[in-house]
Amino acid sequence: QVQLVESGGGLVQPGGSLRLSCTGAGLTLDNYAIAWFRQAPGKEREGVSCVSGTDRNTYYTDSMRGRSTISRDNAKNTVLLQMNSLKPEDTAVYHCAAGWACSWRAVGNDWDYWGQGTQVTVSS
Repeated sequence: QVQLVESGGGLVQPGGSLRLSCTGAGLTLDNYAIAWFRQAPGKEREGVSCVSGTDRNTYYTDSMRGRSTISRDNAKNTVLLQMNSLKPEDTAVYHCAAGWACSWRAVGNDWDYWGQGTQVTVSS
């Protein structure tokens, strides 16, 4: 059974950091583009970061550019998202997705697999 499992979310104060993990089961993440999306209550799911499966390029949207870093840990079949200088507006459920190429479209057929998400809450 193919699964993506996110972990690492939690409650953090403004200005703090979190490192999210996306671990694959039944698939090798290094063969896929892996993206992080987030969805806040009442808002659409939006892209945050992506690492391609071919040239290993990394991409960031304006939402967290300069405050986040995406990386692969192939030994653990995991993709990490390091988030720094967190703000209350970063509060959301963060999902990872696996597909053939990086895309910021959360609907349609761009992504083959989605994880269930991990909650990130930034509050004092």
